[in-house]
Amino acid sequence: MKAIVIGGGIGGACAAIALKRFGIETAVYEAVKEIKPVGAAISIWPNGVKCLNYLGMKEAIRELGGQMRYMAYKDYRQGQTMTRFSMQPLIDSVGEQPYPVARAELQNMLLDTYGRDSVQFGKRVTRIAQSVDSVTAWFDDGTSATGDLLIAADGTHSTVREYVLGHATERRYAGYVNWNGLVSIDESIAPADQWTTFVGEGKRVSLMPVSGNRFYFFFDVPLAKGLAEDRSTVRDDLQRYFAGWADPVQKLIAQIDPQTTNRVEIHDIDPFMQLVKGRVALLGDSGHSTTPDIGQGGCAAMEDAVVLANMLQNHSLGIEDALLRYQQKRAYRVKDLVLKARKRCDVTHGKEMAVTEQWYQDLRQESGERILAGMCETILGGPLE
Repeated sequence: MKAIVIGGGIGGACAAIALKRFGIETAVYEAVKEIKPVGAAISIWPNGVKCLNYLGMKEAIRELGGQMRYMAYKDYRQGQTMTRFSMQPLIDSVGEQPYPVARAELQNMLLDTYGRDSVQFGKRVTRIAQSVDSVTAWFDDGTSATGDLLIAADGTHSTVREYVLGHATERRYAGYVNWNGLVSIDESIAPADQWTTFVGEGKRVSLMPVSGNRFYFFFDVPLAKGLAEDRSTVRDDLQRYFAGWADPVQKLIAQIDPQTTNRVEIHDIDPFMQLVKGRVALLGDSGHSTTPDIGQGGCAAMEDAVVLANMLQNHSLGIEDALLRYQQKRAYRVKDLVLKARKRCDVTHGKEMAVTEQWYQDLRQESGERILAGMCETILGGPLE
Protein backbone atom coordinates (compact mmCIF):
# COMPACT_ATOMS: atom_id res chain seq x y z
CA MET A 1 0.00 0.00 0.00
CA LYS A 2 1.27 3.46 -0.89
CA ALA A 3 -0.04 6.72 0.56
CA ILE A 4 0.50 10.12 -1.06
CA VAL A 5 0.63 12.83 1.61
CA ILE A 6 0.01 16.36 0.40
CA GLY A 7 1.57 18.80 2.87
CA GLY A 8 4.61 18.49 5.10
CA GLY A 9 3.42 20.61 8.02
CA ILE A 10 2.33 19.32 11.42
CA GLY A 11 -0.59 17.24 10.15
CA GLY A 12 1.14 15.85 7.07
CA ALA A 13 4.33 14.94 8.91
CA CYS A 14 2.40 13.23 11.73
CA ALA A 15 0.34 11.30 9.19
CA ALA A 16 3.46 10.15 7.35
CA ILE A 17 5.13 9.09 10.61
CA ALA A 18 1.99 7.22 11.72
CA LEU A 19 1.65 5.36 8.43
CA LYS A 20 5.35 4.53 8.33
CA ARG A 21 4.96 3.07 11.84
CA PHE A 22 2.67 0.41 10.33
CA GLY A 23 4.87 -0.28 7.33
CA ILE A 24 2.79 1.69 4.84
CA GLU A 25 4.85 3.27 2.07
CA THR A 26 4.50 7.06 2.03
CA ALA A 27 5.51 9.91 -0.25
CA VAL A 28 5.22 13.46 1.11
CA TYR A 29 4.79 16.43 -1.24
CA GLU A 30 5.02 19.99 0.10
CA ALA A 31 4.01 23.06 -1.94
CA VAL A 32 6.64 25.47 -0.64
CA LYS A 33 10.36 25.15 -1.24
CA GLU A 34 11.06 25.61 2.48
CA ILE A 35 8.61 25.19 5.35
CA LYS A 36 8.36 28.33 7.47
CA PRO A 37 5.89 27.61 10.28
CA VAL A 38 2.99 30.05 10.63
CA GLY A 39 3.17 31.43 14.16
CA ALA A 40 5.99 31.41 16.68
CA ALA A 41 4.80 28.63 18.97
CA ILE A 42 1.98 26.22 19.67
CA SER A 43 0.34 24.76 22.77
CA ILE A 44 0.40 20.99 22.64
CA TRP A 45 -2.20 19.87 25.14
CA PRO A 46 -2.08 16.36 26.65
CA ASN A 47 -4.24 14.81 23.91
CA GLY A 48 -1.65 15.99 21.35
CA VAL A 49 1.28 14.98 23.56
CA LYS A 50 -0.15 11.46 23.83
CA CYS A 51 -0.30 11.26 20.03
CA LEU A 52 3.36 12.28 19.78
CA ASN A 53 4.22 9.75 22.50
CA TYR A 54 2.38 7.08 20.49
CA LEU A 55 4.34 8.04 17.37
CA GLY A 56 7.69 7.55 19.14
CA MET A 57 8.55 11.13 20.12
CA LYS A 58 8.01 10.93 23.89
CA GLU A 59 11.49 12.12 24.86
CA ALA A 60 11.89 14.55 21.96
CA ILE A 61 8.75 16.53 22.81
CA ARG A 62 9.81 16.85 26.45
CA GLU A 63 13.07 18.46 25.39
CA LEU A 64 11.20 21.09 23.36
CA GLY A 65 8.38 21.79 25.80
CA GLY A 66 8.18 24.53 28.37
CA GLN A 67 7.21 23.76 31.97
CA MET A 68 3.75 25.26 32.46
CA ARG A 69 2.93 24.50 36.10
CA TYR A 70 0.46 27.32 36.81
CA MET A 71 -2.17 29.35 35.01
CA ALA A 72 -3.12 32.93 35.90
CA TYR A 73 -5.34 35.73 34.65
CA LYS A 74 -4.46 39.32 35.46
CA ASP A 75 -6.34 42.60 35.33
CA TYR A 76 -5.28 44.71 32.36
CA ARG A 77 -4.86 48.05 34.12
CA GLN A 78 -3.16 47.28 37.43
CA GLY A 79 -1.84 43.82 36.66
CA GLN A 80 -3.57 42.44 39.75
CA THR A 81 -4.11 38.68 39.82
CA MET A 82 -7.74 37.78 39.12
CA THR A 83 -7.14 34.04 39.56
CA ARG A 84 -4.13 31.74 39.76
CA PHE A 85 -4.09 27.95 40.10
CA SER A 86 -1.95 24.89 39.59
CA MET A 87 -2.17 22.84 36.38
CA GLN A 88 -1.40 19.68 38.38
CA PRO A 89 -5.06 18.60 38.80
CA LEU A 90 -5.39 18.64 35.00
CA ILE A 91 -2.21 16.58 34.59
CA ASP A 92 -3.32 14.09 37.23
CA SER A 93 -6.75 13.76 35.63
CA VAL A 94 -5.67 13.20 32.01
CA GLY A 95 -2.32 11.50 32.64
CA GLU A 96 0.00 13.78 30.70
CA GLN A 97 1.48 17.28 30.76
CA PRO A 98 0.83 20.10 28.30
CA TYR A 99 3.87 21.42 26.42
CA PRO A 100 4.07 24.82 24.76
CA VAL A 101 6.74 24.52 22.03
CA ALA A 102 8.31 26.73 19.38
CA ARG A 103 6.67 25.85 16.05
CA ALA A 104 9.92 25.77 14.08
CA GLU A 105 11.44 23.32 16.57
CA LEU A 106 8.31 21.13 16.50
CA GLN A 107 8.36 21.12 12.70
CA ASN A 108 12.04 20.15 12.66
CA MET A 109 11.41 17.35 15.16
CA LEU A 110 8.62 15.93 12.98
CA LEU A 111 10.64 16.13 9.76
CA ASP A 112 13.68 14.57 11.43
CA THR A 113 11.52 11.75 12.79
CA TYR A 114 9.98 11.05 9.40
CA GLY A 115 13.09 11.68 7.31
CA ARG A 116 13.55 15.18 5.92
CA ASP A 117 15.20 13.85 2.75
CA SER A 118 12.05 11.90 1.97
CA VAL A 119 9.94 15.08 1.59
CA GLN A 120 9.67 16.55 -1.91
CA PHE A 121 9.41 20.34 -1.77
CA GLY A 122 8.08 22.76 -4.40
CA LYS A 123 5.20 20.42 -5.30
CA ARG A 124 1.91 22.34 -5.47
CA VAL A 125 -1.15 20.25 -6.34
CA THR A 126 -3.20 21.40 -9.33
CA ARG A 127 -5.49 18.43 -9.92
CA ILE A 128 -6.65 15.15 -8.33
CA ALA A 129 -8.24 12.13 -10.00
CA GLN A 130 -8.96 8.62 -8.81
CA SER A 131 -9.85 5.29 -10.37
CA VAL A 132 -11.20 2.09 -8.85
CA ASP A 133 -7.85 1.16 -7.36
CA SER A 134 -5.62 4.26 -7.31
CA VAL A 135 -5.45 8.04 -6.97
CA THR A 136 -3.20 10.49 -8.84
CA ALA A 137 -2.11 14.02 -7.99
CA TRP A 138 -0.70 16.41 -10.59
CA PHE A 139 1.65 19.23 -9.57
CA ASP A 140 2.32 22.66 -11.01
CA ASP A 141 5.80 21.61 -12.18
CA GLY A 142 4.25 19.14 -14.61
CA THR A 143 4.98 16.01 -12.55
CA SER A 144 2.47 13.63 -10.98
CA ALA A 145 2.29 10.98 -8.26
CA THR A 146 0.09 7.91 -8.01
CA GLY A 147 -0.74 5.84 -4.94
CA ASP A 148 -3.43 3.75 -3.30
CA LEU A 149 -4.72 6.67 -1.23
CA LEU A 150 -4.13 10.39 -0.85
CA ILE A 151 -4.05 12.32 2.43
CA ALA A 152 -4.66 16.03 1.99
CA ALA A 153 -2.87 17.86 4.81
CA ASP A 154 -2.47 21.03 2.77
CA GLY A 155 -3.75 23.46 5.35
CA THR A 156 -6.46 26.06 5.68
CA HIS A 157 -6.00 27.14 2.04
CA SER A 158 -6.32 23.51 0.87
CA THR A 159 -6.61 22.93 -2.87
CA VAL A 160 -7.86 19.37 -2.31
CA ARG A 161 -10.78 20.36 -0.05
CA GLU A 162 -12.95 21.50 -2.97
CA TYR A 163 -12.36 18.18 -4.73
CA VAL A 164 -13.54 16.24 -1.67
CA LEU A 165 -16.56 18.44 -0.90
CA GLY A 166 -17.57 19.21 -4.47
CA HIS A 167 -17.78 22.93 -3.71
CA ALA A 168 -15.59 25.79 -2.52
CA THR A 169 -15.53 26.92 1.12
CA GLU A 170 -15.12 30.43 2.46
CA ARG A 171 -12.83 31.31 5.34
CA ARG A 172 -14.67 33.27 8.05
CA TYR A 173 -12.91 36.22 9.71
CA ALA A 174 -13.12 35.67 13.48
CA GLY A 175 -12.97 39.40 14.20
CA TYR A 176 -9.53 39.81 15.74
CA VAL A 177 -5.85 40.17 14.94
CA ASN A 178 -3.15 38.18 16.73
CA TRP A 179 0.50 39.25 17.09
CA ASN A 180 2.87 36.52 18.28
CA GLY A 181 6.55 35.82 18.77
CA LEU A 182 9.26 34.72 21.19
CA VAL A 183 11.20 36.72 23.82
CA SER A 184 13.64 35.80 26.57
CA ILE A 185 11.98 34.97 29.87
CA ASP A 186 11.78 37.99 32.16
CA GLU A 187 10.19 37.26 35.54
CA SER A 188 9.41 40.94 36.05
CA ILE A 189 6.83 40.40 33.29
CA ALA A 190 5.56 36.94 34.28
CA PRO A 191 6.73 33.84 36.20
CA ALA A 192 8.83 31.40 34.17
CA ASP A 193 6.59 28.39 34.94
CA GLN A 194 3.20 29.99 34.39
CA TRP A 195 0.77 30.65 31.56
CA THR A 196 -0.04 34.29 32.27
CA THR A 197 -2.83 36.21 30.52
CA PHE A 198 -3.74 39.89 30.94
CA VAL A 199 -7.37 40.57 29.95
CA GLY A 200 -9.53 43.65 29.44
CA GLU A 201 -11.39 45.64 26.77
CA GLY A 202 -12.00 42.43 24.79
CA LYS A 203 -8.23 42.09 24.32
CA ARG A 204 -5.63 39.62 25.59
CA VAL A 205 -1.89 39.59 26.25
CA SER A 206 -0.57 36.13 27.01
CA LEU A 207 2.78 34.52 27.80
CA MET A 208 3.68 30.82 27.89
CA PRO A 209 7.10 29.30 28.70
CA VAL A 210 8.85 27.28 25.97
CA SER A 211 12.29 25.65 26.07
CA GLY A 212 15.47 27.70 25.80
CA ASN A 213 14.49 30.18 28.52
CA ARG A 214 11.90 31.84 26.26
CA PHE A 215 8.33 33.05 26.49
CA TYR A 216 5.91 32.56 23.65
CA PHE A 217 3.80 35.72 23.65
CA PHE A 218 0.67 36.80 21.85
CA PHE A 219 -1.47 39.92 21.74
CA ASP A 220 -5.13 39.75 20.58
CA VAL A 221 -7.10 42.82 19.46
CA PRO A 222 -10.60 42.90 17.93
CA LEU A 223 -10.10 44.85 14.69
CA ALA A 224 -11.49 45.32 11.22
CA LYS A 225 -10.02 43.04 8.58
CA GLY A 226 -7.41 44.30 6.14
CA LEU A 227 -5.82 47.17 8.07
CA ALA A 228 -2.58 48.43 6.55
CA GLU A 229 -0.30 47.29 9.35
CA ASP A 230 2.91 45.30 9.09
CA ARG A 231 6.19 44.67 10.90
CA SER A 232 7.32 48.24 10.39
CA THR A 233 4.51 49.50 12.65
CA VAL A 234 4.29 46.63 15.17
CA ARG A 235 5.54 48.44 18.26
CA ASP A 236 3.59 51.63 17.58
CA ASP A 237 0.45 49.62 16.86
CA LEU A 238 0.71 47.62 20.09
CA GLN A 239 1.52 50.70 22.18
CA ARG A 240 -1.60 52.35 20.79
CA TYR A 241 -3.90 49.36 21.26
CA PHE A 242 -2.60 48.67 24.77
CA ALA A 243 -2.26 52.24 26.05
CA GLY A 244 -3.03 52.34 29.77
CA TRP A 245 -2.37 48.63 30.28
CA ALA A 246 -0.24 47.37 33.18
CA ASP A 247 3.54 47.90 33.35
CA PRO A 248 4.43 44.25 32.49
CA VAL A 249 2.49 44.61 29.22
CA GLN A 250 4.37 47.82 28.38
CA LYS A 251 7.65 46.12 29.22
CA LEU A 252 6.80 43.19 26.94
CA ILE A 253 5.98 45.52 24.05
CA ALA A 254 9.35 47.24 24.55
CA GLN A 255 11.21 43.91 24.46
CA ILE A 256 9.67 42.28 21.37
CA ASP A 257 11.58 42.16 18.10
CA PRO A 258 9.26 43.56 15.38
CA GLN A 259 11.20 41.66 12.69
CA THR A 260 10.31 38.29 14.24
CA THR A 261 6.80 39.21 15.42
CA ASN A 262 3.97 37.76 13.33
CA ARG A 263 0.70 39.57 12.66
CA VAL A 264 -2.18 37.25 11.75
CA GLU A 265 -5.82 37.98 10.99
CA ILE A 266 -7.62 35.03 12.58
CA HIS A 267 -10.04 32.95 10.51
CA ASP A 268 -11.86 29.65 10.67
CA ILE A 269 -14.12 27.67 8.33
CA ASP A 270 -17.65 26.51 9.14
CA PRO A 271 -17.34 22.84 10.12
CA PHE A 272 -18.43 20.18 7.66
CA MET A 273 -18.93 16.44 8.10
CA GLN A 274 -17.43 15.07 4.86
CA LEU A 275 -13.72 14.42 5.27
CA VAL A 276 -13.38 11.65 2.66
CA LYS A 277 -14.09 11.06 -1.02
CA GLY A 278 -13.22 7.54 -2.14
CA ARG A 279 -9.47 7.16 -1.66
CA VAL A 280 -8.88 10.80 -0.66
CA ALA A 281 -9.01 12.02 2.98
CA LEU A 282 -8.73 15.50 4.46
CA LEU A 283 -6.54 15.86 7.55
CA GLY A 284 -5.71 18.78 9.85
CA ASP A 285 -6.64 22.33 8.82
CA SER A 286 -7.81 21.19 5.38
CA GLY A 287 -10.62 19.32 7.15
CA HIS A 288 -11.26 21.54 10.18
CA SER A 289 -9.72 25.00 10.10
CA THR A 290 -10.19 26.55 13.54
CA THR A 291 -9.30 29.62 15.54
CA PRO A 292 -6.53 29.10 18.13
CA ASP A 293 -8.75 30.00 21.08
CA ILE A 294 -8.70 26.56 22.75
CA GLY A 295 -5.27 25.59 21.44
CA GLN A 296 -6.50 22.47 19.65
CA GLY A 297 -5.69 23.06 15.97
CA GLY A 298 -2.37 21.23 15.93
CA CYS A 299 -3.54 18.66 18.48
CA ALA A 300 -6.54 17.79 16.30
CA ALA A 301 -4.23 17.19 13.33
CA MET A 302 -2.12 14.85 15.48
CA GLU A 303 -5.28 13.00 16.52
CA ASP A 304 -6.33 12.72 12.86
CA ALA A 305 -2.99 11.12 11.97
CA VAL A 306 -3.23 8.50 14.72
CA VAL A 307 -6.85 7.60 13.94
CA LEU A 308 -6.27 7.42 10.18
CA ALA A 309 -3.25 5.13 10.52
CA ASN A 310 -5.09 2.90 12.99
CA MET A 311 -8.13 2.59 10.72
CA LEU A 312 -5.90 1.52 7.82
CA GLN A 313 -4.02 -0.92 10.04
CA ASN A 314 -6.93 -2.43 11.95
CA HIS A 315 -9.51 -2.91 9.17
CA SER A 316 -9.21 -5.21 6.16
CA LEU A 317 -12.31 -4.33 4.11
CA GLY A 318 -10.38 -2.03 1.81
CA ILE A 319 -8.98 1.49 1.76
CA GLU A 320 -12.27 3.25 1.06
CA ASP A 321 -13.91 1.44 3.98
CA ALA A 322 -11.04 2.37 6.32
CA LEU A 323 -11.22 6.02 5.26
CA LEU A 324 -14.96 6.13 5.89
CA ARG A 325 -14.30 4.74 9.37
CA TYR A 326 -11.74 7.51 9.87
CA GLN A 327 -14.38 10.05 8.84
CA GLN A 328 -16.91 8.52 11.24
CA LYS A 329 -14.41 8.70 14.11
CA ARG A 330 -13.27 12.25 13.40
CA ALA A 331 -16.11 14.32 11.92
CA TYR A 332 -18.07 14.99 15.12
CA ARG A 333 -14.92 15.42 17.20
CA VAL A 334 -13.40 18.09 14.96
CA LYS A 335 -16.72 19.88 14.47
CA ASP A 336 -17.00 20.12 18.25
CA LEU A 337 -13.48 21.56 18.53
CA VAL A 338 -14.09 24.20 15.84
CA LEU A 339 -17.34 25.34 17.48
CA LYS A 340 -15.86 25.32 20.99
CA ALA A 341 -12.99 27.51 19.79
CA ARG A 342 -15.44 29.86 18.03
CA LYS A 343 -17.55 30.19 21.18
CA ARG A 344 -14.48 30.88 23.32
CA CYS A 345 -13.26 33.40 20.75
CA ASP A 346 -16.51 35.37 20.95
CA VAL A 347 -16.48 35.46 24.76
CA THR A 348 -12.85 36.52 25.13
CA HIS A 349 -12.81 39.07 22.29
CA GLY A 350 -15.86 41.13 23.17
CA LYS A 351 -18.33 40.11 20.47
CA GLU A 352 -20.99 40.93 23.07
CA MET A 353 -19.17 43.10 25.57
CA ALA A 354 -21.64 42.39 28.39
CA VAL A 355 -20.82 38.68 28.08
CA THR A 356 -17.09 39.41 28.09
CA GLU A 357 -17.40 41.67 31.16
CA GLN A 358 -19.27 38.88 32.95
CA TRP A 359 -16.40 36.53 32.08
CA TYR A 360 -13.97 38.98 33.69
CA GLN A 361 -16.12 39.03 36.83
CA ASP A 362 -16.30 35.24 36.87
CA LEU A 363 -12.51 35.02 36.64
CA ARG A 364 -12.22 36.93 39.91
CA GLN A 365 -14.24 34.16 41.59
CA GLU A 366 -12.50 31.30 39.75
CA SER A 367 -10.70 28.61 41.76
CA GLY A 368 -9.44 26.86 38.65
CA GLU A 369 -11.81 23.95 39.01
CA ARG A 370 -14.24 25.09 36.30
CA ILE A 371 -11.54 26.07 33.79
CA LEU A 372 -9.61 22.83 34.26
CA ALA A 373 -12.80 20.77 34.00
CA GLY A 374 -13.50 22.33 30.60
CA MET A 375 -9.97 21.56 29.46
CA CYS A 376 -10.27 17.95 30.71
CA GLU A 377 -13.48 17.44 28.75
CA THR A 378 -11.80 18.57 25.53
CA ILE A 379 -8.59 16.60 26.12
CA LEU A 380 -10.36 13.37 27.09
CA GLY A 381 -12.26 13.40 23.78
CA GLY A 382 -9.05 12.36 22.01
CA PRO A 383 -8.35 8.89 20.60
CA LEU A 384 -5.71 7.74 23.11
CA GLU A 385 -7.65 7.81 26.37
